[in-house]
Amino acid sequence: MTNAMTYKGYAARIEYNDEDGIFVGRIAGIRDGVGFHADTVDGLREAFHEAVEDYIDTCARIGKEPQKTYSGQVMFRVSPEVHRKAALAAELSGKSLNQWAEEVLGRAAG
Repeated sequence: MTNAMTYKGYAARIEYNDEDGIFVGRIAGIRDGVGFHADTVDGLREAFHEAVEDYIDTCARIGKEPQKTYSGQVMFRVSPEVHRKAALAAELSGKSLNQWAEEVLGRAAG
């Protein structure tokens, strides 16, 4: 089971608050805090869609570009040994390191 919803390129992490008996969501991957909640799955989906639409509308009203969830550029550090192994695996598969890493990360992320 996944605890996420997606709509218009935005994703939200979903949790259940047992004390209040509601589902709570928050749009992931953006700095602006956009949350929503409901007591049913259908209500939560509707609240999420409304939250995304409201976020986009509010940004337009105030002249701000809505944040996109990710740029597609990833920068991270690995050990020299992992770098060597990844570069070799990419070369042996006939791909650039970027192409190879995108495929591997895509498979791992499901």
